[in-house]
Amino acid sequence: MTDVTDADFAAEVIGAELPVLLEFTADWCPPCRQMAPVLKALAFEEGDRLKVVQLDVDSNPETTNAYKVLSMPTFMVFRGGEPVKSMVGARAKRRLLEELADVL
Repeated sequence: MTDVTDADFAAEVIGAELPVLLEFTADWCPPCRQMAPVLKALAFEEGDRLKVVQLDVDSNPETTNAYKVLSMPTFMVFRGGEPVKSMVGARAKRRLLEELADVL
């Protein structure tokens, strides 16, 4: 799983060849910490079909504000440089995979 910033967001997410699952996260967010092992496993298992990245909202306000993210964790799926799906809140890996099925 890769960390992205305001500076490399365009290259890492908008310009990505694969669909990208982006987690807007924060150090102070317990559900975000809960999602870390789920996202690592997802990145490992689905790495050939999906790029998994995270963005710290406190360090990267430009991107956070541009996508009007207010709650953590917020997940956005980008395909072809455009956000195609948004989900808020922690969830089990099985449920996350089910919700991603239509964009993979």
